[in-house]
Amino acid sequence: MEIVLHDSPETFAAAAGPVLRADPLRHTVVLTVLDGIRRAGHEAAALLTLHEAGKVVGAALRTPGRPVLVSAVPARHAAAAEEALAIADPELTGATGPIAELEAFAAARAARTGDRTETTMRTRLFELDTLTPPTGVPGAARRGDENDADLLAAWRLAFVEEDHGGWHDPLSPLETVLSGLLLGCAEILWEVGGEPVSHAAARPVVAGMSRIGPVYTPPEHRNHGYAAAATAAASQWALDAGADRVLLYTDLANPVTNRLYPRLGYRPVHEAAEVQFVA
Repeated sequence: MEIVLHDSPETFAAAAGPVLRADPLRHTVVLTVLDGIRRAGHEAAALLTLHEAGKVVGAALRTPGRPVLVSAVPARHAAAAEEALAIADPELTGATGPIAELEAFAAARAARTGDRTETTMRTRLFELDTLTPPTGVPGAARRGDENDADLLAAWRLAFVEEDHGGWHDPLSPLETVLSGLLLGCAEILWEVGGEPVSHAAARPVVAGMSRIGPVYTPPEHRNHGYAAAATAAASQWALDAGADRVLLYTDLANPVTNRLYPRLGYRPVHEAAEVQFVA
């Protein structure tokens, strides 16, 4: 088995692309992050591919300030990948991915260093079956643009602070929104009487799929169905944009969203998690 560290997102994409596109649902985050790196010039902290008999069999990617994405690291190669990443990327302090791959990677870390893992989030991936928009919700959807960037950035920050306790991305919330708009993300605003009351983002179509999120409604506008309406509108945008598959993640700690999305036509695919390594 051979490990290749890439210093160019283009060479990484050429090598890892077939593996990632073979299962786009499992590797949805890697594919969309890689798309952002290539098209918006986002920085990569580590790009690694795993080779067997001249064939690429796995890949891992990390961007600054974020855990390494291990959905494409086979369990049998977790130890080799973890050690290579630790040497090449000393700032690696966490990992995220589907449960099986994540547990194998975390176990390899613990075996090599003695570090324990602290779970920071458990999530569930959903895929849209047949979209069933809610009925009777007042208001209408519109696609946001640069004129809405300050509002979208404030809501993005509020969403992250509520869900994760603080903003840790090296890009500011405003930079994140503007970068998404540049890449073609649809920032869908649900408005009532001309006032934005909820928001759902849809990522541009990559490998035939689009992922919805984040979805955010300010506390004063909750319990009116606005989040469901915004999510349905964002999902419809993704379908109209050519997505064969529309996905979204929910936080398993949030029972509201885990009940909401199945009512819109979403079905569970697999569970994932994010962990932090603690010495």
